[in-house]
Amino acid sequence: MSKFPITVFTPTYNRAYCLGRAYYSLLRQSCRKFEWLVVDDGSTDGTRELVNKWREERKIPIRYIYQENQGMHGAHNTAFRNIDTELSICLDSDDMLTDDCIEKVLTFWECHSDSHDRVAGIMALDGHMDGSLLGSSFPSGLSEAVDGWLREVKKMKGDKKLIYRTEVAKSVPEYPVFPDEKYGSMAFKSLYINQKYGWLLMPEIIYLVEYQNDGSSRNMYKQYRRALKGWDLMRKLEMQFCLLWKTRFTKAIHYVSNSIFLHKWSFIQDSPKKLLTVLAIPFGIMLNLLIRLKTRHS
Repeated sequence: MSKFPITVFTPTYNRAYCLGRAYYSLLRQSCRKFEWLVVDDGSTDGTRELVNKWREERKIPIRYIYQENQGMHGAHNTAFRNIDTELSICLDSDDMLTDDCIEKVLTFWECHSDSHDRVAGIMALDGHMDGSLLGSSFPSGLSEAVDGWLREVKKMKGDKKLIYRTEVAKSVPEYPVFPDEKYGSMAFKSLYINQKYGWLLMPEIIYLVEYQNDGSSRNMYKQYRRALKGWDLMRKLEMQFCLLWKTRFTKAIHYVSNSIFLHKWSFIQDSPKKLLTVLAIPFGIMLNLLIRLKTRHS
């Protein structure tokens, strides 16, 4: 077992130009009880040399793992396989932790020790680089909740920062990796976690985000077309696991659209919600046309 209570892990691919933002935010931490795990997903831009230079500085403990390019979901799989700390938090290569992030997380976790066995970890707030809140905060009066319930029933908006209890993250299936697809939905693990665990809610901004032009968030329509097998699996799981009929119907629409791109004409037979899928067909056709329009120059 590691001597540290938490691992900060960073999947990265050809982000040497901005990886320093993440690194220097770790150097500013008011609490140094962490290690940094960098999973280099096949970079060719000098990322290895940059991280090795930082390792030689010995300012923070750094582990570096290089792998052939698998996409972010594959890099997450590698990270969780190599983490042995109680907690783990993902720091994307272009983002930052607030200067007191690790201190606040560890203090909050210790103060809620009686809840550890029944939760998946901590859910905290993301912010923009100017410190303002990204999306919505948590509903007032709640200290613990399931992610899916917050998003579907309480209409919580925006990304939130998850600090995993590592053994829980490892207990659910890994992100599926398809050799010809380099993107997968990062909500995959959460779908499984939601079936068993809630999260402790920490209503503080501990993570700062700036969406890059080459980031997945700005290229979602393209990602739909580049990861058809992954989305096929994801939409079927969402139709099974989502709480509300309205949400399941929306996922069925996406499933139909995705099936058209895949030329998978057995999609009704393969669906876990066949009637819902039949009802979604005309809307799925329209969504498919919209995605084609949005990506016609890609």
